[in-house]
Amino acid sequence: MGTLFVDKLDPQSGTALEIGSSGDTMTVPSGATFNVAGTLQNGGVAVNNTPAFHAYISSNQAVSNATVTKAQFNTESFDTNNAYDNSTNYRFTPQTSGKYFIYAQIRLDSGSNNDNIDYCYIEILKNGSNATSSILDFRTDRDGRKFSVASSIILDMNGSSDYVETVGAISASYTADLKFTGNSDGSLSYFGGFKLI
Repeated sequence: MGTLFVDKLDPQSGTALEIGSSGDTMTVPSGATFNVAGTLQNGGVAVNNTPAFHAYISSNQAVSNATVTKAQFNTESFDTNNAYDNSTNYRFTPQTSGKYFIYAQIRLDSGSNNDNIDYCYIEILKNGSNATSSILDFRTDRDGRKFSVASSIILDMNGSSDYVETVGAISASYTADLKFTGNSDGSLSYFGGFKLI
């Protein structure tokens, strides 16, 4: 077995470089380090965390008391594969099969310093059905005006029709100004996800 000492390998023609042949075993010794500037490939499939998206509510969304309401995450921080609808259905349809980490948070506000909140909650829905949820329930000892509820889950999703979206609800004694709180930097109410490698 010989050893080849070089600082760089380039393909003779084109831009593709093949190392070894089908059936060969390539060994990377213990302690070796890869510095990767591009995207690794696995059997011709890109190995990265895409499709991925992150969206948020940019201004307050008014909601009705004790009513399950779709959260309108209308502003995208990023959407790598144009798979998130931020204007109509507010849902993520990844187009690529795999396991996805999905997360969401909603800041819920009763709108009054003198209000008592009964409960507030968030649900992440897959294809319209509950996949996971979180709730804050104060019905036996109510106090407070603003609360954030968050939830996350890993889901298997197909590449054609599966989608996820987020709904929430708030119940309070003061109902004139109930809202999902939005802001310009997206730090209060947000929704996102990415494909696991």
